[in-house]
Amino acid sequence: MTQFSFNGVGVSFGATTILRDVTFTVAAGEKWGVIGRNGAGKTTLFRLLTAAMQPSVGTMAKTPNLRFAVLDQHREFPGVTTVWGAVADAFRELIGLEADLARQADALAHAGEHVTEQQLNRYAHDLERFEHEGGYTYVSRVDAVLQGLGFDAVGAKSEALTHLSGGERGRVALARQLVIPADVMLLDEPTNHLDLETTRWLEEYLRETDETILVISHDRAFLDRVVNHVLHLEDQTAVPYDGGYSHFVRQRAERRLSQTRAFDKQSKAIAKEEDYVRRNIAGQNTKQAKGRRKRLEWLPRLSPPPDDDSAMAVRFLPGDRGGDLVAIFEHAKVQIGERTLLHDFTEWVRRGDVVGLIGPNGTGKSTLLKALFGERELAGGEIRMGGGVKATMYRQDFANVPRTKSLYNIIGDMRPMWERGAIQGHLGMVQFSGDEVMRSASSLSGGELARVALAMMMLEGANLLVFDEPTNHLDVESIEQLEDAIERFAGTVVLVSHDRELLRKLVTRVWELRDGKIRVFDGDFAEFEEVREREEKEQATRVAAAAAERRAQDKAAAKKRTERDSKSRGNARDIRRNAERAESRVTELEQKVASLDAAIADPEIFASPNGRARATAMSRELAQVKQELATAMATWESALAASESLDAT
Repeated sequence: MTQFSFNGVGVSFGATTILRDVTFTVAAGEKWGVIGRNGAGKTTLFRLLTAAMQPSVGTMAKTPNLRFAVLDQHREFPGVTTVWGAVADAFRELIGLEADLARQADALAHAGEHVTEQQLNRYAHDLERFEHEGGYTYVSRVDAVLQGLGFDAVGAKSEALTHLSGGERGRVALARQLVIPADVMLLDEPTNHLDLETTRWLEEYLRETDETILVISHDRAFLDRVVNHVLHLEDQTAVPYDGGYSHFVRQRAERRLSQTRAFDKQSKAIAKEEDYVRRNIAGQNTKQAKGRRKRLEWLPRLSPPPDDDSAMAVRFLPGDRGGDLVAIFEHAKVQIGERTLLHDFTEWVRRGDVVGLIGPNGTGKSTLLKALFGERELAGGEIRMGGGVKATMYRQDFANVPRTKSLYNIIGDMRPMWERGAIQGHLGMVQFSGDEVMRSASSLSGGELARVALAMMMLEGANLLVFDEPTNHLDVESIEQLEDAIERFAGTVVLVSHDRELLRKLVTRVWELRDGKIRVFDGDFAEFEEVREREEKEQATRVAAAAAERRAQDKAAAKKRTERDSKSRGNARDIRRNAERAESRVTELEQKVASLDAAIADPEIFASPNGRARATAMSRELAQVKQELATAMATWESALAASESLDAT
């Protein structure tokens, strides 16, 4: 079933066109990846869907009462103070209804025989609504999502929001969005603040949900795992593709090749016709020439496919060669307060290595990089650079980008001998042109700051490049350019990233920081993933075997207890008689429950005098009988187990 569609939609602001001729259709349950360069109109597309803005041209159709779950970029949670409360606040109305039902139940109990039909009807209606809207499952849903995104579900009920970092608040906002009851989920870079483990959890969660998903993401591995359609925004329009990201890459290449061939064919045909017109417009064949010129004027011209000339161009030129040992760690110990992030680590980075430093959020990866650069004092041991090593670091907080300067002055101060054209040309490599080069760094977005940071790194002439989450603010095309630049770099690289595709393409060694220790894996990231997957399966097998062994031991112990209990209660005949009596009692109570259920369900009871009061009394009796039945069932099961243990001996 179609949920919404765009037909020839365009968005313009004055003479500036953001989107034009956007046409696609989304059916219920489909999962779409929305990709394109920064500024291509991805966020505009989401705003159109949620009616935050209207198209300048074209039409949009949506099924009535379509519910959207949208991530709040401000990450504010008014009226709540805890992590759990911020996520559960998505069910604010349901929580209010739950409290109101409790008050209604208390009022019904106090009213007794004086309860009114209106009270009963309201309670029944609200109870049905509470169940229909997930009242009995929202708590477990909130707990599961918080746990999956790296929070302790129990501790989250008392963990204050004020103690969270920006990344943690981002995960809280994502958790809130995931639990909101909706038909369509609009996700904007959901993996930015996730580590590898929570990213994998999110992938499985989104794959299993029945909701329709549109996700803006630069994480190619994530897109390949989650989406079954891609909407590519390029050249002010959008092209839909079937399949995941890998399918999109192939289809896009085929489409571009087809477009190029058609454009070249038409261009040759037009050139041939124009040549004929020039040669014959004033000759004997002037009539034919004028006819051909007229046809050329009316001919719809094909556009060449967009090229990558405007993509970011990154080149890292290494400085001097440096020694074979680039960085040496000897019994290194890193602490923050009383917490030990790294204990007694001895290892080295060799020239030419591309080391992937990975691990869960909060384990201290960024802190370790600061210690490498001498910006954080070690609690023990030593970290030192090798001889002839010049290092530079891409910081995920962009702390090294001077916010008080213009882009032109930032580059000019690093290259004081460069003339204006050289400075502008260098900034042009990272997609800043014209008057943009005079912008203050304080006015830049995250993606723009990322490009400036890379422009600065390119001028360092370093032979050791250190990257701390370089893909967070880049679009897919820019990530691919960065990937190519690192691959071509002849020096040494240390890379902290949760982008698995980037790690698979580049990393030659893996350092996994976890629980205060670094596991060194001498192999590429794809090999490391295989080893980790095998280890996780083996661990799961061991856990399952241990659980099965515990169950067997518990069963054996229970059998021994039953045997001892049986002997103390008398002979086998008494035990079997107890089981028969217990079974008879269960049968009797089950019949009584069925009888009361039928009586309460009979509509004629409400037509008789005091019918409501009788129904209420029978409801109370039914609850009491059900409780007695539960006790009788437990007694029967115990007696039956004792009887079966006798039969087995």
